[in-house]
Amino acid sequence: MKQIFGTPMSNRSLYRNNFSKSNAHNNITLYLGILTTLFLLLLNCTLGNAQSKGNNERKQLFDYNWKFLQGDEALAKTRDFNDKDWRGLDLPHDWSIEGKINPKNPTGGAGGYFPAGIAWYRKTLNAPLEWKGKEISIYFEGVYMNAEVFINGKSLGIRPYGYSSFNYDLSPYLDFDKENVIAVRVDNSQQINSRWYSGSGIYRHVWINVTDPVHVAHWGLNISTPVVSSKKAIILLKTKIKNGTATAQQVLVETLLWNKSAKSAGKALVKVELPANSEKEITQTIQVSNPKLWTPETPHLYQAQIQVLKAGKVLDDATTYFGIRSIKFTAENGFQLNGKTVKINGGCVHHDNGCLGAAAFDRAEQRKVELLKAGGFNAVRTSHNPPSEAFLDACDKLGLLVMDESFDCWKIGKNNNDYAKRFNKWWQRDLEAMVLRDRNHPSVFMWSIGNEIPERADPEAVKTAQMLSDALKKIDNTRPVTSAIVNNGKNWNVFDPLMAVHDVAGYNYNLHSAPDDHKRVPSRIIVQTESYPRDAFANWKLVQENNYVIGDFVWTAMDYLGESGIGRWYYSGDVPGEHWENSFFPNHGAYCGDIDLIGWRKPISHYRSMLYNNNEKLYMAVREPAPEPLEIKETLWSVWPTWESWNWPGFEGKTVKVEVYSKYQKVRLYLNDKLIGEQATTLTQQFKATFQVPYAPGLLKAVGVENDKETGVAILQTAGDPAKINLRADRIEILANGQDLSYITIEITDKNGTLTPNAVNRLHFNIEGLGVIAGVDNADLKDYEQYVGNSRKAWHGRALVVIRSGRREGDIKLTVTSAGLPAETLIIKTAVKDLSHNN
Repeated sequence: MKQIFGTPMSNRSLYRNNFSKSNAHNNITLYLGILTTLFLLLLNCTLGNAQSKGNNERKQLFDYNWKFLQGDEALAKTRDFNDKDWRGLDLPHDWSIEGKINPKNPTGGAGGYFPAGIAWYRKTLNAPLEWKGKEISIYFEGVYMNAEVFINGKSLGIRPYGYSSFNYDLSPYLDFDKENVIAVRVDNSQQINSRWYSGSGIYRHVWINVTDPVHVAHWGLNISTPVVSSKKAIILLKTKIKNGTATAQQVLVETLLWNKSAKSAGKALVKVELPANSEKEITQTIQVSNPKLWTPETPHLYQAQIQVLKAGKVLDDATTYFGIRSIKFTAENGFQLNGKTVKINGGCVHHDNGCLGAAAFDRAEQRKVELLKAGGFNAVRTSHNPPSEAFLDACDKLGLLVMDESFDCWKIGKNNNDYAKRFNKWWQRDLEAMVLRDRNHPSVFMWSIGNEIPERADPEAVKTAQMLSDALKKIDNTRPVTSAIVNNGKNWNVFDPLMAVHDVAGYNYNLHSAPDDHKRVPSRIIVQTESYPRDAFANWKLVQENNYVIGDFVWTAMDYLGESGIGRWYYSGDVPGEHWENSFFPNHGAYCGDIDLIGWRKPISHYRSMLYNNNEKLYMAVREPAPEPLEIKETLWSVWPTWESWNWPGFEGKTVKVEVYSKYQKVRLYLNDKLIGEQATTLTQQFKATFQVPYAPGLLKAVGVENDKETGVAILQTAGDPAKINLRADRIEILANGQDLSYITIEITDKNGTLTPNAVNRLHFNIEGLGVIAGVDNADLKDYEQYVGNSRKAWHGRALVVIRSGRREGDIKLTVTSAGLPAETLIIKTAVKDLSHNN
């Protein structure tokens, strides 16, 4: 059976009150002028930093000036509780990353040996008199986990799943013109509840929503594009309007579409009759001529603005970004985006941000997408939970396809306290929250409903998968549904019934069976949802040679905290085994990523990107030689430790293996201008050459050869002794909003500026001015120093410090010192461009 999914897609509802003058509907000139100014402002703002200045703004950031206590206090929910001695902080916040890594911590190796426990957050909310008669709600993008929210001592509910976004209506409980108190109890004490680092706390944004009783409902806008071509597109908008009043209402709903130049792309107007205390969904279609289509290479976005009008007054003004594109999946042509077949070079990622823990700062999420794009990926799988909204916003804006995943388990768990305990009660609400929140993102091209489900071989799993898929498609039937299935030692064919209830079959580590499976089930569309890093070429070849295989997602695109020891290599004599077989403390994370925790691309990243892309043609690295008599041992998810280094003291005259990855016909290798050899690097050689080189310090040079002419150069230079500290910031100007970040890479170099790859200098960081150190790192997962601090050792010559801005503009001065080296300073400038109303 041919399976086709024709799609749209769009970005999350970032509601803005672009303007609120009552005559805006009639005065078109004023309307367009104000809209143009504000729309351009939005495009220039850091993603997700929707900052507002007035009490009546529709969506108001509620991240600042919280009080925090790590521990349990029963009376903390009450309004009059004295929290003056509690710690003050701003969100997002993860208390686990602030703690000490210790093998006695209850999260164990799965959670990276970080602390967990119970904590409270409290914050005052001023409800001005003009809010009377409005609908006021609080929206949490994510709290890990078991979040119970109180207002003035009244419990609004508990949300167990730490990755779901949720909101509560505050209107019935507010005291107007007085201080109200929001209190949140977060319980991450029931361990072990995750197979990877989860973090603890209110780690994503919190918002206050202020609307008229008649408004666009929460997550009430659904945008799709059923017809897409270069000449025209049909935009289908389904908008749910809520009437929260006790009387019937007659309103106009006007929808306006805007391109990135703030020029009109189309509009529609409809009259709506709303019974008292009701919700009604309206459907509008708008044609866009000569649309700019969304692709990973050209991620064009549009804005949809929905206004609810009555008697010339704007009751509500909601906006969201979306993209115009079509998706189609068939066994004959694979995955097609806007009518063109696209092969997926994907990577799996967990949600942590390295030294920041789970804290989902907008800049951290955007940088993660930038690193994935720079690493050659065109898709990401959000294993094994819905990501932050800022992450999806960045995928939309920068162009990265997303497989959006819901759960790691269903009815049978993998740990004592994981989601299986809550599945039966919560699966529908959590699945709906993911799909309703994320359905307008153009980057989201597939839904995943699970990962390596323990009961996957049982008939009951087929029923559960069908139940989940049916519920999902009631909300969104424009994207295919998959889940990741791994062999459990049984006949692979036993999973045929389970795969049959998915639109795309997700294979974990089993793509080699795809050709035989295609003969048995020719209609099956296959994606490899996880693969071993070392199998890059074999998987790429299967993807390229088979239309019904749409792509591969490697485990993983980036290193991550927790699941300690996966991807490790070790020396003979060390504790042997895979990550699940022993405790490997102080190892507290996963080293299976193409990109490490400070953003350095490992050699495997360059090789994988070279297979799928044409922007990189030559790369060289050196396989680490083992100090005799020790041997280097690998594990399932590891690759041989390989470095951009020609510093191997003690190995003079001994053979060292040099790897060259090349898209040229041949490569030549020179050491100190002497030719070592020439090798072919075509498809037959898997675009790779390995040279046996007697080590001698100096200059190692690889050159590409096309038609016997040398072209393209890769160089490794032996470095001298550490002599200098080099600081390189990803951005030297950031927003003074208390949340923006600058990532500063520290490199130890010799006197000529060459990285000293064996340097392990102790570095000290000092901050002056209007900022703080948010985290420090060196990518060494055996270094168990705290990630929040002012000192770190270099590892392979590198370290990282992350600077967080304050809320006043000015300069931040970072000084880095190390014994025996001259100090180095860097100035980061902060400016107020988009400061929020601080409730």
